[in-house]
Amino acid sequence: MYTSEFIDHNFYSHVLGEGRKVFIRLPKNYDSTLSYPLIIKSDGNFNLSRWDESISQLAQEAKAEDSIIAAIPNLFWPDTRNRDLVPPYARKEVAIDARPPEDNAPEIFGRADLFLEFIETEVIPFIEQRYKVNDNRVLTGFSAGGSFVLYSMVTKPSLFSGYFAFSPAAWYDNSVVVTEFEKGLHNVSGDPKFLYLSIGGAENEIITGSFNQLLKAIQTHGPKNLVSEHNYNDGAGHEENPYISVPLALESYYQYRKENIQQ
Repeated sequence: MYTSEFIDHNFYSHVLGEGRKVFIRLPKNYDSTLSYPLIIKSDGNFNLSRWDESISQLAQEAKAEDSIIAAIPNLFWPDTRNRDLVPPYARKEVAIDARPPEDNAPEIFGRADLFLEFIETEVIPFIEQRYKVNDNRVLTGFSAGGSFVLYSMVTKPSLFSGYFAFSPAAWYDNSVVVTEFEKGLHNVSGDPKFLYLSIGGAENEIITGSFNQLLKAIQTHGPKNLVSEHNYNDGAGHEENPYISVPLALESYYQYRKENIQQ
């Protein structure tokens, strides 16, 4: 069950202090003399086939570049999904209400900071040693993974050129993810950046409310070098939204690159 239809790599993470797995999807006609865009996918064992078919179809239609996808699974270990993906200012045992000020023991918080360090200092170098990738890099995540994407964008904006957050869980602890994202937007300076956000039209009002707060934060505080797009996918629930969003995000990102990035 803890495998994929692609190339499975196991290695020990010194940052996380544990063994981890990465699923690698290569372009259909991978050529080691060429370099490829890299997509880092949290929620690594979710929707892999959808990503494969979407990028293959869009590349065939010349609407996207065929890419290497590195999917990092974290669903099958007790506690690791929230530990890895929840930002370090929110409780990993997620709650809607604001965190009481006295509830501040270090062990209650998510460790997205460590997971981001793991990606930057171990996963990306691991891939670069084995496959030919270029500096066109995308980070994508769904739900808790979406909150990780938002955290990463304002914490390490130079690490990726594109960020996709599908149904992001920005409602933690009275929408602290929105508050911190808004405060961190000034860090997103320099090179052009792209952010794609989506939500299903049938998602609950808590998710929808924080999503709308994110859009307002971008409209009010987004820097000039940040291009963002968003979609409300009619009729889609929480689980359906990322499936619908994958090709939409990819096509939007490559249209953005065509219009904003010198090739």
